[in-house]
Amino acid sequence: MARSRQAGSKALNARRIQALEHRIGHTFKSHETLIRALTHSSAAAHGNDRSHYERLEFLGDRVLGLCVANRLFEMFPGASEGELSVRLNALVSGETCTEIADEMGLADFITTGADARQINSKRMRSVRADVVESLIAAIYRDAGLDAAKAFVARFWEGRFDTSEAAVQDSKTALQEWAHAEARVTPSYEIVSRSGPDHDPVFTVAVTIEGRAGAEGQGRSKRTAEQEAARNVLEREGVWDAKKEEA
Repeated sequence: MARSRQAGSKALNARRIQALEHRIGHTFKSHETLIRALTHSSAAAHGNDRSHYERLEFLGDRVLGLCVANRLFEMFPGASEGELSVRLNALVSGETCTEIADEMGLADFITTGADARQINSKRMRSVRADVVESLIAAIYRDAGLDAAKAFVARFWEGRFDTSEAAVQDSKTALQEWAHAEARVTPSYEIVSRSGPDHDPVFTVAVTIEGRAGAEGQGRSKRTAEQEAARNVLEREGVWDAKKEEA
């Protein structure tokens, strides 16, 4: 039974735990919570939800959100709530957490019931993202909020002020804003298409139920949609037009 529960990784002996602690920049007082944070439910004791990471993932998601929100609040004193929300959503996304897991080589330490090679596959991206959050919770439980903040600062700091985290693409940012503000999804419609076939110009309108829409133009439907979304974000003060041009 013990062997199958280690199918997804090598046993987390003292040497390997020390190597992981070196990577994450935190030494644990007790390794029990750390091991639990790295254990997928497929490798946990049957029926025991305290022997795998899912409860820790729940906590870690909230701790990560708090750490990132606090850092954004400090870094961007002039940003609106809408802009801060867009930045926050990008920085705590599953995609960002997976990137950080891969930068850390965290897959080498995760215990699952699957073949070890599968942990690095696209299908297991969500597992790697979940383990980053459970690891944050383990650090928080072991040493408190300051230790969790230190971990987030170490692995997220270079992302806070990047253009990707700042704005994402405008369609994604508008969708997240519309969901947060009005629980609706923007819709796009081609208003017109002009110019020759080899050099067309599209005009697209974005509609948001209960809110004013906008139009955008571009040489492709996608470009026009992005401009329409950007126009709404700038008009509503979610994005700063001058800053985006800079």
